[in-house]
Amino acid sequence: MEKILITGGAGFIGRFVADELLARGHQVRVLDSLIDQVHGDCARPEALSPEVELVRADVRNGDAVARALEGVDSLIHLAAEVGVGQSMYSVERYTSVNDVGTAVLFETLIDHPVRRVVTASSMSIYGEGLYRDADGNLVEDAKRRPRTGDQPVWDPLDAQGRPLTPVATPEWKRPNLASIYALNKYVQERTTHIMARSYGMEGVCLRLFNVYGPGQALSNPYTGVLAIFASRLLNGQQPIIFEDGRQRRDFVHVRDVARAFADALFLPGAAGGTFNIGSGHDRSIGEVAQELARAMGRNRIEPEIVGKSRIGDIRHCFCDTSKAAAELGFRARQDFGEGLAELAEWLAGQTADDRVAEARAELETRGLVA
Repeated sequence: MEKILITGGAGFIGRFVADELLARGHQVRVLDSLIDQVHGDCARPEALSPEVELVRADVRNGDAVARALEGVDSLIHLAAEVGVGQSMYSVERYTSVNDVGTAVLFETLIDHPVRRVVTASSMSIYGEGLYRDADGNLVEDAKRRPRTGDQPVWDPLDAQGRPLTPVATPEWKRPNLASIYALNKYVQERTTHIMARSYGMEGVCLRLFNVYGPGQALSNPYTGVLAIFASRLLNGQQPIIFEDGRQRRDFVHVRDVARAFADALFLPGAAGGTFNIGSGHDRSIGEVAQELARAMGRNRIEPEIVGKSRIGDIRHCFCDTSKAAAELGFRARQDFGEGLAELAEWLAGQTADDRVAEARAELETRGLVA
């Protein structure tokens, strides 16, 4: 059994990862700054297991990181500012926490090495997902054209103006970084692999698709889309959907994600790898909003289709899970309908400050909605 440090481990995903590791008999220490946007004013999240040792500190504080690494055998790196939209105007903050924080962590690891580091990356690094054109060719660099006329075209087209068909995105697709957050996550990936290899450690990166489940930060308007929808519905407001609601994503339950991190920390074949972690099923954003409303008993509240796009957003990206299945033995287990029912049950006992309209206004004021 090992002592494992989780940076950012008091957050939504981190708490589930901690529980999974504790259930497997490991000791868990968490380093987390407990920022207000995610945690509000609290000294320790109630959902964090009492068996977890909490070190409240910023990942950019090298002395605190060094103390947190004392006696640690392996590391899961989750600490990050999260959200595509906010990253496009809080550029220094995101780059400082995500890139500089990762740099401080690995510089500290030079003198306090661990056996293995597993870093949370994101599907956002792909930009647009993989597509197939009308001739059957795969397209890695799909781009959307500016919309003109009365019939807006949201989907990418090929050079001849023909529609492209989205297909599951594998790890070999080249990154197409469309936001500062995507850039940050790619830097975290490369830093992990470069530094781990150079200093005798093992590095693994998991590219997470849309993670959902009970315990998400409902009052953070830049968190996962299901939590944002839930916040609106809890307050009797319409979920806000950009574009036309037909953009497709992959939703994976947080317990499946926690299991993937725990496995990636120990499976010999994972070392040096980068893996997609998703359910392998794609759904439209509009359908998901309606399904959540039904699960919460608020099916009369229809989503608001904005008909505008946000700078940095992409149209379609969903998960090819074949590499994770072959090399990690990972397959998502949670049925989506059952997962939504569990989420709705948890939401019934929650309240949320609805800051979605405020976040939308912030983006529009800065010219990031078109």
